[in-house]
Amino acid sequence: MKILRASDYKRMPWKNGKGETAEIAVFPADASIDYFNCRISMASVVEDGAFSMFENVDRTLVVLSGEGITLSVDGSEAVELRPDSEPHSFAADAPTTATLLGGPITDFNIMTRRGTSDCQVRRQTSEPVAAWCRGVTLVFALDRCTKDGLQLLAPTDCVILEPSETLVMDRDENASVIVIVIA
Repeated sequence: MKILRASDYKRMPWKNGKGETAEIAVFPADASIDYFNCRISMASVVEDGAFSMFENVDRTLVVLSGEGITLSVDGSEAVELRPDSEPHSFAADAPTTATLLGGPITDFNIMTRRGTSDCQVRRQTSEPVAAWCRGVTLVFALDRCTKDGLQLLAPTDCVILEPSETLVMDRDENASVIVIVIA
């Protein structure tokens, strides 16, 4: 088990140069923006505009804070995403634009390269999380999460579980996490 603190995330410009992202994790480790199998990040979106395109990559997006956005992905009906919306997946190599619904947002972004990685993303309250036997599991804290009454994760911290590891946190219906399983 490896804990990643938000203060240690790697800050880097967006591929399109229109903003900045905090890279939480990338697989393989130290892969570049063009050669990752899986990349997990969060970013502030402060204006309407086009998403960076990534060839042969699928993207899953979760709005963490702010009013929300409307995503328009080439050839698909526009989708409205808010902080209480389910994770939304779409092709990162399709032209995509975002329109803010009422000011800046912070989003959580999971990108996987087709043919090398696949992921499942879900929101849940802090209950036991077990890693799949064949994949890596990340638990991203939306709220303060505790274990044995002590803080384990602050909001926006993350823990990486290797195959067959289990994370048991104190049960707290007010503590939400995003669980990402990468296979």
